[in-house]
Amino acid sequence: MGHPVDHPVTISARLTRLVADADGDTVTLAWVLDQLHERAFGLFSLVLALPCCIPFLYGVPQVVALPLLFIAAQIVLGWSVPWLPRQLGERRVTTASLAALAQRADPWLRRIEAVSRPRLAALTRRPLDQLVGLALLVFSISILVPVPGTNTVPGIAVAIMAIGMLQRDGLLVVFGLILGAAWIGTLLVAGATAASLLLAWIGG
Repeated sequence: MGHPVDHPVTISARLTRLVADADGDTVTLAWVLDQLHERAFGLFSLVLALPCCIPFLYGVPQVVALPLLFIAAQIVLGWSVPWLPRQLGERRVTTASLAALAQRADPWLRRIEAVSRPRLAALTRRPLDQLVGLALLVFSISILVPVPGTNTVPGIAVAIMAIGMLQRDGLLVVFGLILGAAWIGTLLVAGATAASLLLAWIGG
C-alpha cells in the first residue's frame, strides 16, 4: 500500500491559516513574519504588497511600503532570514483587515497558482534573486510616493513577483518586472513632461 502524497500548502491556504492563527483583534508585523517560517521572504512581501493593489487607497500602502522596502533591501544583501527592526515590527494590523485581505485575494491567488509552475527558476535563487530584490526595492519606493493611485501598479508588480518567488516561477517574476518597470518609466516620463511644461509656463 503506497504512502499518501503530501501536497504543499497553497499560498491562499497559507494566508487563510495566518488569519486563523491570529490571537486577538490585532497582530503585529513581527508576529506575521514569525508565522511564515521558511517562506518568509516571499510570503511577507506578498502580504505587504496585497493592500497596495487596491486602487486609490491612501494611507495603508504608505504604512506597509516601508517594511516592504526593508525586506527588499535584505534580499538585495543576500540575507537568508528576514528581520524587522522593533519600530517596524511593532506596527499593528487588525485581524479583520487580514481576513478581508485573504478573502479578497483568494480567487486571484488560486487562478495564478493554477497556471504557475517551476520555470526559469534561476531567477528565484541566488545570485539572480538579488537583482529581483533590487527591482522590489525600486517598486517599494514608488509605493511610498504620497500620491493617490500611484501604489496600485507597483503593488500588483510586487505581488506577482512575490508569487513567482514562492512558486519558483521565473516567468511570473519577469512579468512583474516588466509591469513595474513600465510603470516607473511612465512616472518618469510624466514627471519630466510636467516639469518641462511648468518651466515653459514660468519662462513664458
